[in-house]
Amino acid sequence: MEFIEILKAIILGIVEGITEWLPISSTGHMILVDEFMKLNVSDAFKEMFFVVIQLGAIMAVVVLYFEKLFPFSIKQKHIKEDIMTLWLKIIVACIPAAIIGLLFDDKIDELFYNYQTVSVTLIVYGILFILIENFNKNKTAKIDSLQEISYKTALFIGIFQLLALIPGTSRSGATILGAILIGTSRTVAAEFTFFLAIPVMFGASLLKILKFGLVFSISEAVILLTGMIVAFVVSVLAIKFLISYIKKNDFKVFGWYRIVLGLIVIMYFVLV
Repeated sequence: MEFIEILKAIILGIVEGITEWLPISSTGHMILVDEFMKLNVSDAFKEMFFVVIQLGAIMAVVVLYFEKLFPFSIKQKHIKEDIMTLWLKIIVACIPAAIIGLLFDDKIDELFYNYQTVSVTLIVYGILFILIENFNKNKTAKIDSLQEISYKTALFIGIFQLLALIPGTSRSGATILGAILIGTSRTVAAEFTFFLAIPVMFGASLLKILKFGLVFSISEAVILLTGMIVAFVVSVLAIKFLISYIKKNDFKVFGWYRIVLGLIVIMYFVLV
């Protein structure tokens, strides 16, 4: 196994760790990076790698928000009802994506995993971020805590998550936009999006691993573990940055970033 493949996995882990949580599309960026820096692996492994590497990013959420996510009190030996209720709402929000993802996973990969789709969705949702932030500029959020999210609100956020099945949309971007439109504060929208990613990405990763098979070569295992570990470390930093940033700022800067990146991608592939 060449060192260059490990280096590529490190770079992809950095990209994943940053873009999984910022509303700029991790899958979209991974596809775009692959256009310029291709891993020397089979197509089947690459398809699995781009999804399973996200497990590293998900573990960052588990570590950072363990107290808010773990429903069992070891010292007092009881179940924390508010956290169990939160998990039930997360499950409700996962249902739409789980159903559509299971039914159309292969078809979605076949039709939309390309730079054309990514560039268009980057631009479209970039514009939506700016428009929605302008629309909500002087409005007061109706939901300021995770406990205030109802099952109905959770389901609506889950429906918005369906948009993220198209590469370039951004799972975090789609759910945050949806939550803000419903009346959720930016911080609550971001945190619920983080938590929603846990079952979604664990489920997606399990499907991809089962589809690929549980037999890895040594080089494949090293590449996958390297990407996941790097994604975990970078995700911790990215999550802390985003929560700190949105307490004082809106999401418009991410909208402008998406638009510029989408235009650059289109220009590059048209001119090359």
